[in-house]
This record gives sequence, C-alpha cells and structure tokens, in this order.
Amino acid sequence: MPYILFDIRQVISNRETCYKLVPKDYPISIINKTVHSDCRIIEGKFTSPFAVHLHGLVPDEVKESYFQMVLPLKWPSAHKPICIHLAGTGDHYFWRRRNVMAKPLLKAGIGAIILENPYYGIRKPTDQTRSSVHYVTDIFVMGGCLILECIVLLNWCEQVGFGPLGVTGISMGGHMASLAASNWPKPLVLVPCLSWSTASSVFTEGVMSESIDWDMLQKQYLSNKMYCEELSKSCKIVDDPFACELGRTPDIAFETIEDVTAPNVTPHQLITFINDISNCPEIEYKPSSHTKKLFSSTHPSIINLFKQVHPVLLPTKRVIDMKKRAREALWFMRGMMDECTHLKNFTVPFDTSLIISICAKADGYVPRVGVSKIEDIWPGATVKYVECGHVGAYLCSHAIDVTNTGCPILIVPPELSRKKKKVSNKNYWS
Repeated sequence: MPYILFDIRQVISNRETCYKLVPKDYPISIINKTVHSDCRIIEGKFTSPFAVHLHGLVPDEVKESYFQMVLPLKWPSAHKPICIHLAGTGDHYFWRRRNVMAKPLLKAGIGAIILENPYYGIRKPTDQTRSSVHYVTDIFVMGGCLILECIVLLNWCEQVGFGPLGVTGISMGGHMASLAASNWPKPLVLVPCLSWSTASSVFTEGVMSESIDWDMLQKQYLSNKMYCEELSKSCKIVDDPFACELGRTPDIAFETIEDVTAPNVTPHQLITFINDISNCPEIEYKPSSHTKKLFSSTHPSIINLFKQVHPVLLPTKRVIDMKKRAREALWFMRGMMDECTHLKNFTVPFDTSLIISICAKADGYVPRVGVSKIEDIWPGATVKYVECGHVGAYLCSHAIDVTNTGCPILIVPPELSRKKKKVSNKNYWS
C-alpha cells in the first residue's frame, strides 16, 4: 500500500490535478436542521471522494463523511462567511469544536462547518481503540480524505451563496487544514494552530514519539528489509536530517556531511551512511582544558544552559535507547512522513497573505528545530507565537483565543467575494 500512497501523493499534492478529482456538483445530503436560542445547526453527509477513487484503502466506517454547519440566527451583513474546522488529535464528534471554536465566532458573524475526522467519532472503525489508528498508512489515508472532503464542502458553500471562506484547525487539525488549503484554487483564509510545516518531527522527535513502539517497528522493518529498503529509496527527507534534534542522538552526532545533508536525501542513503559511521573503529577523545571547565558540574554556564530546557522537551533515556536500536525504522518513518505531509511537497496556497499561523513557543509536541519555517515555504504568511506549550495552549484556550482574532479576517472579503455570486434556491441558512 505505501507505493500506492506515494503515487496518490503525487496527484493530491498538485492543486491542478487534485482539484479535478472532485466534481463541483458533488452530491451532499442534508439529514437534519435544528434551531437553537443562539444558532442554527444543519447536519449533512456525503461519500468521501477519496473512498470513491480508492475504495479498497478506506475502511467502511470511514467512507461516509459527516458534518455540522453552525450558522447565526441572523447574518449581520450581506456576506455569509464560513470557516471549516478540522479536528485535533482526540477530538471526536462535534461538541468541542462547536462550543469552543464555532459559537464564539458567531458573535463576529462567521458561520462554521465542523467536519468529523476520518477514523474518529461516527467514522471510527469498530476495532479501533479511541484515537489510536492501527497503521501509519491510516494517517495518510486520513489526510487524503480530508483534503478532498474540504474541496467538496468549499465547492458546495460557493454554490449555495456562502463566502468568504476559510479553514482552520488545532494541532493535527491545523496541519490538515494547511494541506487542504493548498489545493483550493481561489483565495481562502487559513488559520492553522499549533502545527508546523511537517508531521515528521511530531512522530519522530516530539512527545508523541515516546508513545510509539520503535522496537516493534524496527522488527517489522527488518522482517521485510528488501521491500522497506526499496520504499526508503522512493521517499525523501526534506530538511537537513542533522539540523533537527533527531540527528543529534549520541551515536550519530557528528559533523554535517554534504552528501547526506543535501536537499531531499532518501532514508536509504541516510541509514546506509549512519550504519557505515557506526561500524567505524572508535577513536579516543581527549577533551581540552577549556571543555573540561565548561562541562564542570560547578561551572555556571552549563548549569544555566540545562535550566533553560523544559523537562517535557527532553526525551527519556528509555526512548533514546530504543530510538538508537531502531534507527532504520526511525529514519524510514521520517522519510515517509515528510513525503506525505511536508508542505514543501504541496502547492503553495493561492493567496498566502490570508494565512495566519498560530504556534506555541514551548511546543514539545511539534518540534520546530531544523524544520522548514512556514514563512519561508509560504512567503507572505503571518506566524504568531503564544507564550505557552502545546497542551497549555489547547486546554487553556490561548491558541483558540488567537484563532478567534485570526478567523475574523473572513469578515473582510477577499477579491473573490466582491463579485456578485449566483445563489442557489436552497436557502440553507433560514
């Protein structure tokens, strides 16, 4: 299946080819409408286009897409802005995004579409426990589904007279929103929160990497080594592998070598290089007097240095040892994740001036060291930082508050909304 996913990535990462996968009149069914004291809620569903094109890759429970549309009782202006909200890790069903994200935006006259995440809530496979997908490839299928499903919803919103349009999400939802926005061929507001330019660092360096059984993945890698080696020649590690924290583990902490730090090195090239280095005879190292002084337990410089590092950002010894044993699987995962999630592998969004990225300064879940900056990949995009960590921003609503200050740029219609649109006879907001 990975080979198929690599081929799919080539299609989905290109805006022109991806957009053609979804007909503009893609069928959507409205299954319920309710009126509340503070909003109107419309529920709908449609078959995921990803499941239509790749029926065998998508579990039966995931094939149907479900969404809730949250609309104000009365629109404050002639424009009817809508923002799609994608789910963060563990955000099942609609209630959290509806109450924490969507309803506060109603005060600014902005409606919301809350899309149920593939493998979550109503779409969770029966044999899956909570948010824990069974395979790494399930994450790639999830992303492919969301990209095409967002195109369905954005097309539909235009047809029935909503606009301007936007997409947002927190953590995993923020990255999925970024991928979805890259494939929309018109101005689109994008507010990704607590995400960055690739998911590879999340799963190989961040706090989440400690929940992965790397020994098991290494065993699987070695059990079918020829197949995995061929795959590792097909994907690319986008950023300098030795600029990130992962490349600084004790057994591979050496000077940067030009051959393996060139752009888009394959995991196979890197693993071969690391194994060659590891097999070299040991050289006795004698520290200088200056180095001895610097690393003396009484020297204030080194003590202050470690005081500045938050404990949550430091991997445990157990995980460090496991990653050293599983280096082939680790770098293979890095390459696979970069291939399918790195923003450099996707088309630049139509109008980057409509992008506001919200990041946590002390984010232990989404490492940014040695990873391409969003503002470099998408010139014109704005990046804002909040003074907290990933979980603190999520639970204490620091990032959510900033999202609510970011999404209201939907009120100022981009060029797209200045043209008079033909509105469908279906009055979904009344």
